[in-house]
Amino acid sequence: MTYAIDVHIHADADPRTRRGRAREYHEAAIKYFGVDHRDESVDVTADMYRRLGMMAVLLAVNSESGLGTPAVSNEFVSEAMKKHPDVYIGFASVDPWRGKAAVDEVKLAVEELGLKGFKFHPATQAFYPNDARFYPIYEAIARYDVPILIHTGTTGIGAGMPGGGGVKLGGCRPIPYIDDVAADFPGTNFILAHPSWPWQDEALAMAVHKPNVFIDLSGWSPKYFSESLIRYSNSLLQDKVMFGTDYPLITPQRWLKDFEKAPFKEEVRPKILFDNANRRQGLNLKRGPKPTE
Repeated sequence: MTYAIDVHIHADADPRTRRGRAREYHEAAIKYFGVDHRDESVDVTADMYRRLGMMAVLLAVNSESGLGTPAVSNEFVSEAMKKHPDVYIGFASVDPWRGKAAVDEVKLAVEELGLKGFKFHPATQAFYPNDARFYPIYEAIARYDVPILIHTGTTGIGAGMPGGGGVKLGGCRPIPYIDDVAADFPGTNFILAHPSWPWQDEALAMAVHKPNVFIDLSGWSPKYFSESLIRYSNSLLQDKVMFGTDYPLITPQRWLKDFEKAPFKEEVRPKILFDNANRRQGLNLKRGPKPTE
């Protein structure tokens, strides 16, 4: 049985993803989060989550056009998921600037690689989600019952680098850039990744307004959550908010420790940790007790 489902993690791939400019962005994020991160394999990460009694959504990353950095490929994530099916739920990533090739990759990711959703990052992929040029990608995804997880708010990628490493935050604003897409594709579920600072209330408004909009709580310790985020999580959005860490930038152990001290209602906690993601991903799992490491 599974105690919790972390809906937002990353894992190291081949060494190319930590060289040159990619290394600079990685180190900027590590400094921004104030962590001492060691590169580790997806096998090591899977073992840790297994000990914790957790499953995790493992995200591919393709910002080749936006940052000029090598992708963590869909094939890599698919292989990790197949090797550790008791832990990983794999989400694909496509470069939105690749046009028809990105549309074709959507079909490949779902039908051949077996991936269960798609991840977009408007800042690192350098696009505005509601630009009509990218709608054919959403149309391709809409053919499948899989969610789109999309980064919102600020990012540690490029933080502290001159000019933010060229990373522009504007496209990560929930309204109008993501809200437009959620309205135009009502049959597709959208997960707004992270507390969306400095636009948190826009994300909450979207999730209240649109049945197909959800929120993951990754990238922040719960002790820093805004009062409005906790209030809505305890009430109107208790069935739409999901546990996420952004591992390795925040560990599940740290997140859960701070979550225990945050003012969430006891009846809401299992929904955030397990029930909402279990239902959204159609896993039909039974929630287990918290394991002891």
